[in-house]
Amino acid sequence: MAEQQAPQVQIKADEKELVALYSNLVMIHHNAEEFTLHFIYIFPNGTHGKLMSSTIVSPGHAKRLWRALGENIARFEAQYGTIREAPAPEPPTNIGFVQ
Repeated sequence: MAEQQAPQVQIKADEKELVALYSNLVMIHHNAEEFTLHFIYIFPNGTHGKLMSSTIVSPGHAKRLWRALGENIARFEAQYGTIREAPAPEPPTNIGFVQ
């Protein structure tokens, strides 16, 4: 008996969802039910920033994302070499959301 393949999942995306956003800071918060990731762009002058996107995922999905990122970084470095990191800046303690 031939093995049945699962049908391909079709994902719809409008043009605005296909436009990528750049983030140079991610703030992560969690509780027992979910992880919240706030993707932020801090402007070069360092005096203000903009929330680009927020994503909320389950703890299980957060762990799968963490694993997938690690696997992709390993493949990237195998192909292109070690990713060089700039020294980590001191995290600002005065970040807050305004309306």
